[in-house]
Amino acid sequence: MNEQIEQLVALQAIDLEIDQIDNEIKQEQESLDRRISALADREAIITSLQNKITDLEKDRRTLDDEMEDKIARVKDRQSKMMQVQTGREQTALLKEIEDAKKSAKEGEEKIVTIMEEIEGLAQKIEEEKNLLKGEKELVSEETEKVRSNIEAINKGKKEKDVVREEQAQILKPGLLKKYNTLRNRRNGLAVVNVIQGVCQGCFMSIPPQKYNMLLKGDQLFDCPTCQRMMYFQKVEEEA
Repeated sequence: MNEQIEQLVALQAIDLEIDQIDNEIKQEQESLDRRISALADREAIITSLQNKITDLEKDRRTLDDEMEDKIARVKDRQSKMMQVQTGREQTALLKEIEDAKKSAKEGEEKIVTIMEEIEGLAQKIEEEKNLLKGEKELVSEETEKVRSNIEAINKGKKEKDVVREEQAQILKPGLLKKYNTLRNRRNGLAVVNVIQGVCQGCFMSIPPQKYNMLLKGDQLFDCPTCQRMMYFQKVEEEA
């Protein structure tokens, strides 16, 4: 394997290590983001429960007003009973009074049901708030832990970045440019070995003639399928 190929392969190895460091940072941050998102979800649940209570309170007030009207109607009809002259009028008033009482009782039962529901929702809100408080404390601790972890990981990355820069300067500018372009287009993998005639980037077979030329180990070729730069380095599988 010639020197340029060796240096290119070495650069690829460094970049893959840096990619792994970036992934570790990403995973740390995503874990924290999921916890923060869970906080927002729980806060949304509390808000939704509070809105339900607000709506139920509005319904209860409406029923209260209706109850007052029905009670007033009963009293009005009862007072008129003393003034009626005929049995027919008395029967009609009695029916109105009974209907109003029945309706008032139904309204009272609805109010009781609403109050019970409000009480249940209030209890649920209290439970959710207690959970939220505990989760906020955990997130606060997790935030500090993640910050510390990322800081330590970044320290290692800075050291790798220095090594990467030194390694990149060894390569010819044109080759480095091609390498960087391929890394951007091929998910971070620009240089790949060929094992038993198969490109280890796209896992497609390459033409036998090109493979035979690669076996000499002193040239780079582009994969006809994925365009990654290919080289040959003997591995255990071909021993």
